Amino acid sequence: MPIFTMTLGALSNIIGLGILVKSHTRFRQRSKAAFLLLASSLLFIDFAGHVIPGAFALRLYAANMRWDDIDRSGTLCQLFGACMVFFGLCPLFLSGAMALERCIGVTRPLLHSREVTSSRAKLAVALMCCMAFLIAILPLLKVGRYTRQFPDTWCFVKIHGQLSAVEFGLSVSFSMLGLVSLALSLLCNCLSGLALLKARLSRHRPGNSCQHNLHSHDIEMIAQLLGIMLVSCVCWSPFLVFIVLSVSRSFHGSEHDVQHYQYLLFLGVRLASWNQILDPWVYILLRRAVLRRLCRPCQPQRAFRLTSSQVLSRVTNDKS
Repeated sequence: MPIFTMTLGALSNIIGLGILVKSHTRFRQRSKAAFLLLASSLLFIDFAGHVIPGAFALRLYAANMRWDDIDRSGTLCQLFGACMVFFGLCPLFLSGAMALERCIGVTRPLLHSREVTSSRAKLAVALMCCMAFLIAILPLLKVGRYTRQFPDTWCFVKIHGQLSAVEFGLSVSFSMLGLVSLALSLLCNCLSGLALLKARLSRHRPGNSCQHNLHSHDIEMIAQLLGIMLVSCVCWSPFLVFIVLSVSRSFHGSEHDVQHYQYLLFLGVRLASWNQILDPWVYILLRRAVLRRLCRPCQPQRAFRLTSSQVLSRVTNDKS
């Protein structure tokens, strides 16, 4: 199963990156450049986040999960835990940034065209990665610690047992940052969707073909963002909530049902790992060409009217 999920995740992210690169070379609008940069960064980090921790897991399975044979000093567990934190926070930060970028682009297009540039998007990606990196290396600097987690197949910040105030704060900080990122994505996507719906309902004037073309790009990106948000919420929310519940019970000295929470966390991290597999399929399936094919059966009358108007204009031009 680890080999299957690792291979599937790597291939999916490579295909998704190829589609984004092709889209970037075909459509070079400035309004879409920042979004494509953020999306490409998300898929690249998903790819690395699937391969690097997956390599740790495969090495452990190859040793029949005997930690002492491969990690007597505990260094492997510390690196494994740091990778889990870094590659867990980065996609959540990036999905929130993508939703915020699209919200500004849809609701404040003039501000977006003036302030949101590719260079600033690159700076934002670098800052988010640095923030996730700083949080990930705190246990390596003796601020908290990484420990083996049930069933001894992965490492993470200490969650169970007697927790110090630092260990409690580190675990809660990881969970709260993830939940805030998901909430930001939800809020921004709702605002963007409402703005697009309002624009669609109020557009009854002729001669708005350019505006319609802009909205088609916006709808494609909003559809992809909604898919990313749905995947992130389904995959990450259980794990983040289980962390808060587990550390709060451990910090207040409640030691019963520890095995129950250990098993829930194990299921949560298994579900979270599928986020990196499903993310690229959002860009593979929710492209504008695919959306057009899905919506084409629902618009037969509109297509007929458009064809009729084109025919009448051509007849008029021929007569003149």
